Parts: sequence; structure tokens; C-alpha cells
Amino acid sequence: MGEPQGNGRASADGLRRPGIAAVAAAAGVSRTTVSHALSGARAVRVETRDRVLRAAAQLGYTPNRVASGLRLQRTGIIGLASDLIATTPFAGRIIQGAQDVARERGQLLVVVDSEGDPDLEARQLRSLGDQRVDGILLARMYNQEVARPDAIGDTPVVLVDAVPAAGWEVPAVAPDEQRIAVTAVAHLLAAGHRRIAFATATDDVPATRGREVGFQAALEQAGLDGSRAPVERASSDAAGGRLAGRRLLERPAAERPTAIFCFNDQMAMGVYQAAAVLGLDVPRDCSVIGVDDLEIVAAALDPGLTTIALPHREMGRWGMSTLLDRIGGGPAASDSEGGGMDAGKPTLLQCVLVDRGSVASPR
Repeated sequence: MGEPQGNGRASADGLRRPGIAAVAAAAGVSRTTVSHALSGARAVRVETRDRVLRAAAQLGYTPNRVASGLRLQRTGIIGLASDLIATTPFAGRIIQGAQDVARERGQLLVVVDSEGDPDLEARQLRSLGDQRVDGILLARMYNQEVARPDAIGDTPVVLVDAVPAAGWEVPAVAPDEQRIAVTAVAHLLAAGHRRIAFATATDDVPATRGREVGFQAALEQAGLDGSRAPVERASSDAAGGRLAGRRLLERPAAERPTAIFCFNDQMAMGVYQAAAVLGLDVPRDCSVIGVDDLEIVAAALDPGLTTIALPHREMGRWGMSTLLDRIGGGPAASDSEGGGMDAGKPTLLQCVLVDRGSVASPR
């Protein structure tokens, strides 16, 4: 059983509907290319896919999904399994990015969220396998190492906002953590700061390690002693930011940092609060910069928080493109999606600085 290969097929109302050959002729491509463009079974150039989609729409062509699925032994369904990502405001952009590509390539995205429960996630992964999904995006709320779940079986997987633990080779995409810190510190240096501190989280994960390495490297590059720059560790929330902020800002005026780079926006909010308690003004007495661009925090603070926006939507797009290429055996994801399918080395995406009002030149 397969997709009709002629110029048309009979519908329930007896009228002839345009077939795949008609779409191919209108788009100026082969029938195989039309099939790949509509099914996502193989990677197709974006402009070619757009031309095929326009031709199909103009002709009123709709593919026979049941026949195609039986022929290809695929369901056209992709699962996205996460820990807390579906309930985290900024990280929900991963779902948006994955959905963008799924829609473009004719796939259905199904999302499950374990709420951080490993046992629930294992059941969800087994359930997705039972439903014969074609592949799974395994996403995390923040960049961390993930061990291979036994429950995935032999289903194709791509990691999003995470890196594989030792012994598991799988395509993965994550933010460039070192570059995040380099971008933040460069912004502070350009404003004239030299006494720059880092308020970071206590978790031993790629995000904390990478940002601290980048923080010190950026200072060294500027001729400063990165190893002696003050670093305070606390929980990665506002309470942790208040604690780290007080430790840094209670120092004598001659030693007090004029700028603080924070692990995330919530810690930055805590630093704002610590400064207010000590009678210090942001940014006049201390500039503050965060990470995440969590708008409910960053845009609501006064002054607005300058921050590094993580590439959540881009990671979702890269993950879905790479997974569909892996399922179809096509080439690696296009350059516009961030890179290829190297299972031995995660793809790291750059982040963008969002300039608000929390950074100024030191007094």
C-alpha cells in the first residue's frame, strides 16, 4: 500500500484529486523530492520545501498519511520528554522551536513533562515507545549531564539543553556556557568596570562550570587576574542571590565590586534586593547582569535587568531538525539550525545580550 504516483486520485465524492506527480510538475522537482518535503523523511532545502508546499496548497493536494506511514513504517509523531521545561516560562520556547520545525516538516509533536520525577519520566518514555513515536527529544530545564535512560529502547533520541553523560554518544545541543560569561564580562568591561564579581550557583553542572571558566578567561584576556576575582556561591534563586550579594557588597568600599555577573536572573533579583538593604543603588553603585532573559523578572525589575538570553527556541529548532534528519537518514541539520549530528560532541549555540538599565559606568 503506498501513495498514488499518478496525476490524481479519486476522493470520496468521486472527484479526481491532484496527485504527487502534479505537485512535482508544478514545483519543478521530482516526485521523490515532493514526498520528502511533505513527509520529512529526508532533509530538503528550505527553499525547495517552500516551493513544494506552495504548489501543494495551490493544487489542493493532501498526502495520504496512512498510506505513507505504512510504507515508511513511521507514525509521523515525535515525542518531547522533559523534566520541568513545560512549566518553566522561558524554557517553553524550546517547545515552540521544536513545534515550528515539526509543522514545517509535517510531523506531530507530543509533549510530556515528568515534573522532575525520574520514575514518571521512565514510564512516559516507555509509553512514547509503545505509541511507536518516530523519535524523542529529551529536554532539560537547564544545561546538565544526562545518562542514557533504559526506557528509550532503540528509539532515536536527541538531547536538548543538555549534554550526554560519559558513555552515551547521542546528538545534543546546549548553550555555549563559556561564551555566555565572556559576553557578560565584555559588556561590563566596555562600561569601564575592573572590579567584577561572579554570583554563581552551588550546583556542579555544565552551566556553572562553563560560566566560571568563561568569567575568569574574559578577565584574564583583559589583563586582570581572573583567579583572584571574587566568586560567591549560593542557591540559584533569589534567596541565593541575596546571600551572595550581601557577601560581595558588604566588603569595604575600596574592595567592593562595582559590577556583579549573576548565574541567572533570579540570583540577579536577589542581588538587587541585597543592594537595596545596604543602601546601594543599581547601577550607580553596582552594575548587575544576569542570564536567561526571564522576562517576568528581568523586565519587571527597576531598573530593568541587562541579561544574556539563552537560545531556547533555537535549541528546539536544532533538536527537531537533527532528530528528523537522523530518523530519515538525511544529511546533518542545516547551518541555519546550528550544525550537524555529531554524536561525539554537543553543538553549542551562542546567546544574545539584552541591554536594559542595570549596567552603567562605575562612579
